[in-house]
Amino acid sequence: MLPHSSSMAGTGMRSRTRRSRASQTAQWVARLSMQAMEELMELPPHEGSVLSVVDMHTGGEPLRIILSGYPEVKGEGVLSKRRYVRQYLDYLRRVLMFEPRGHYDMYGALIVESEIPEADLGVLFMHNEGYSTMCGHAVIALGRFAVDYKLVQEPRSPETQVNIHCPCGLVKAFVEYSNGKTGGVRFHSVPAFAFATDVIVAVPGHDEVTVDISYGGAFYAFVSAERFGLDINKSKTRDLVDAATAVTNSVKSQVKLHHPTSEDLAFLYGTILTDGKDAYSQEPTANMCVFADAQVDRSPTGSGVTARVALQYHKGLIQLNQTRTFQSGATGSQFTGKAVQETTCGDFKAVVVEVAGRAHYTGVASFVQESDDKLKLGFLLK
Repeated sequence: MLPHSSSMAGTGMRSRTRRSRASQTAQWVARLSMQAMEELMELPPHEGSVLSVVDMHTGGEPLRIILSGYPEVKGEGVLSKRRYVRQYLDYLRRVLMFEPRGHYDMYGALIVESEIPEADLGVLFMHNEGYSTMCGHAVIALGRFAVDYKLVQEPRSPETQVNIHCPCGLVKAFVEYSNGKTGGVRFHSVPAFAFATDVIVAVPGHDEVTVDISYGGAFYAFVSAERFGLDINKSKTRDLVDAATAVTNSVKSQVKLHHPTSEDLAFLYGTILTDGKDAYSQEPTANMCVFADAQVDRSPTGSGVTARVALQYHKGLIQLNQTRTFQSGATGSQFTGKAVQETTCGDFKAVVVEVAGRAHYTGVASFVQESDDKLKLGFLLK
């Protein structure tokens, strides 16, 4: 009996020891959590500047909003500020968009001052290749961000208007607001128009391809994925990217674009492959946008939806205030879009398009650039 009792006693002591250690670990974790909350933005010892950001996503497409750490952005207007950052501060785009802090398909927004009195904020957009002129998924996220971070005056229910000066012009966002909380966002675009339809371009490996070109704050080429034997919802992303990139390169080399108000806007941003379902339907229609340097939009693409609605309106396939649902071929996320007003843009007949979606926060971060880090300026793997 004594050996058995001794064994039981030993087992009990080991059990108590384990419980004691577990309790100590739990207390340490609790203290660590409290300390982390108190020192949320405190960084470990380092040398170098700090860039602070808020990360969001809209329909799966990321948006990194830069809070602090950027030098002064010079320029009298948003377009001149865009030229300034491209010429003098482009290394910071690489720092935040590229690995190891970002990734090939990261997207960013830098808030700047606007020269337009009615604008609540100005913004510059950035990606893996440079700086775009419009970004609908970013506008949706920035609308919510602007209300939550008090960049606008006292919020109002059921919606708070946020005027965002993008490089393409003033975009009006309307943010759901109730009981102190923000929700979905809709925005009214700059004038959107069909630039050219049934344009034939020679695409290496695919002979002649007929595309439409439309503007929704940026220019896009549109073509059905079926033309390449692909399914927008089922084909491999790489195959879709290769087809879209081939179209983009061909259009850039064979079609001269122009914009009525600024040559800064006169470039092809990317190609949007669709499911070919352009005629009005209550069923969602899918597309995938490949822009910049073969970057894939995870969302239905806000400026792309704008351009596609303008194109469908131009062709008589939809009417004013007829809402369509647009679905991302990449993630299945959805935006709605409709033409709400006829207008003009230079000699082009245009429409104001309303796009609606929802953005979510994913986190906050502070990034450092240590002086002895040979990869501090970022890199990309293709």
